[in-house]
Amino acid sequence: MKGLLEKWNSISLVKRILVGMIIGIILALTVPKVTVIGLLGELFVGALKAVAPVLVFFLVMGALAQHKEGKKNNMGSVISLYLIGTFCAALVAVVASFIFPVTVDLGSAAAAEGATAPGGIGEVLKTLLLNVVSNPVGSIVDANYVGILAWAVVFGLALRQSSDKTKEFLADVSNAVTQAVRWVISFAPFGILGLVFTAISTNGIGIFKDYGSLLALLLGCMAFVAFVVNPIIVYLNIRKNPYPLVFKCLRESGITAFFTRSSAANIPVNMELCEDLGLNEDNYSVSIPVGATINMGGAAVTITVLSLAAVHTLGIEVDIPTAVVLSLLAAVSACGASGVAGGSLLLIPLACSLFGISNDVAMQMVGIGFIIGVIQDSCETGLNSSTDALFTAAAEFKEWRKEGRKLPV
Repeated sequence: MKGLLEKWNSISLVKRILVGMIIGIILALTVPKVTVIGLLGELFVGALKAVAPVLVFFLVMGALAQHKEGKKNNMGSVISLYLIGTFCAALVAVVASFIFPVTVDLGSAAAAEGATAPGGIGEVLKTLLLNVVSNPVGSIVDANYVGILAWAVVFGLALRQSSDKTKEFLADVSNAVTQAVRWVISFAPFGILGLVFTAISTNGIGIFKDYGSLLALLLGCMAFVAFVVNPIIVYLNIRKNPYPLVFKCLRESGITAFFTRSSAANIPVNMELCEDLGLNEDNYSVSIPVGATINMGGAAVTITVLSLAAVHTLGIEVDIPTAVVLSLLAAVSACGASGVAGGSLLLIPLACSLFGISNDVAMQMVGIGFIIGVIQDSCETGLNSSTDALFTAAAEFKEWRKEGRKLPV
């Protein structure tokens, strides 16, 4: 038994996840009523979501506490890449929506029940600021990553003057939480098996029939961002073929994010990926949690495409300046999207308001978003989360290139 376990663990995690996916598909098609299989997925996502806030808090706090004066970091470069990438994604969605205008049957779409959308950009920013000053313990319990990051930064800076023993204790706690996360991630193949089983046995492929054109536009935009826009951004930084790095991030981060549908839950996976790439832990322990909060290219695509689908359906004329404003609004709004499944959909009414579209119609678009969410949100999260690791690596590899160091990919 021990030998079998060792052999299983010697196989790469991605290959094990693919095995889990295949088994999940087979079980969903053959025994769809054995719903207990789906419990594996719920347990896996639940464990990731439970440990991720604690991991982020201690990693960021520990990294900042042990940062020495005069030591360089690349956070400015990483955040710039996050913001540029999110805006470019929104711009791609605008252009694609004009080239391939999509209309939907709003009459057959029900408004999202119980959903409360923000009333304006001011409300989005207000919510972000209130989350920043939220109780630190409550932020960890509620997985409020904006609050977690803010308080981790405050405590980390305050602890810079602490004794070496205190800093060693923080490092030990961070290592212990990281090890716990590794144990959780080792169960990913079984968790993915359960998630795939639930997705296929519950939804099937019926969602493609009614909203196939809308889904095709959404996924086409996300694919263009992942395989064209992001590689261009990476190339401009590392001056080397970007695709080995792009494919590695999509394979090792995007796949798990696709099924967990949560950038927050995928933070530990991205940490593992950054470690595997040999990146500086002082940098990625901060940039990855920040990315899960503000690097939302996939969300910007969703907000833009669904808003413009409503515009085309109602026959509203849109000029180029308004389209550019929409791109900016989508990028800013996407940064306020929560790191949980469906977080970007409630920001659609905000974008629709730019064109004078009523809240009732906008909420019908939100309802459509929830219908196709099993595919849309999975791809959105896969793009968002894999890009966190991609841009973190690109920023650091840019420094390596200047120093003449060899890049690992």
